[in-house]
Amino acid sequence: MENHFEELRKQAARQALNEVRSGMLLGLGTGRTTAHFIGFLGEALRQGVLADIAGVPTSEATASQACRLGIPLTSQSEIESLDLAVDGADEVVPQLNLIKGLGRALLREKMVEIHARRLVIVVDESKLVANLGQTAPLPVEIVPFEAGASVRWLASLGCRAELWLEDDGSPAVTDNGNYLARCWFSQGIEDPAGLANVLSQRPGIVEHGLFLNMASKVIVATEQGIEFRERV
Repeated sequence: MENHFEELRKQAARQALNEVRSGMLLGLGTGRTTAHFIGFLGEALRQGVLADIAGVPTSEATASQACRLGIPLTSQSEIESLDLAVDGADEVVPQLNLIKGLGRALLREKMVEIHARRLVIVVDESKLVANLGQTAPLPVEIVPFEAGASVRWLASLGCRAELWLEDDGSPAVTDNGNYLARCWFSQGIEDPAGLANVLSQRPGIVEHGLFLNMASKVIVATEQGIEFRERV
């Protein structure tokens, strides 16, 4: 089954390449689906189908892949805006709001993608849900200092919260040197905007994986073919 979804992810990622034009500044997301897109982008540059592309990576892993493929990189501090950002998502609802960040790069993703004129999300059909938090935990980036207290506070918000641990029991650490918590909402997130506001005001909470009113278009690979969902 996983191989099946991996093939769908490739199809969505390949379709996203049609959104790219020569001369664009791109935000390059993080995760399995976006890695396929970056691979296709590198191939298009090698073949001369695209030219004069520069990307802003959202993680060290993305930067490393882009460098291996010869995709020129730049920094958000060097430019004012991006023409386009392409990324995956962990959940997508009909309003095109998202949960993102289970690839451990939610802070950098949000920092980069907020500067994009258009954010295109590529997913397979398993990521489509009716309500955010229905199938995926909400990742939250927290500072290491008193991380246990932050996780305890998160659990007071009506979810099951836990510190994200590696297989050896050590805390998962982001590229920014922070820890991650995962929050499971048994009935989904009733008020995503309200929760985002509460999280943004709490000291010790660096960023959360609610990407609200950011996606311009979602490319969905399904059994029946590619579907497009656009913000109206």
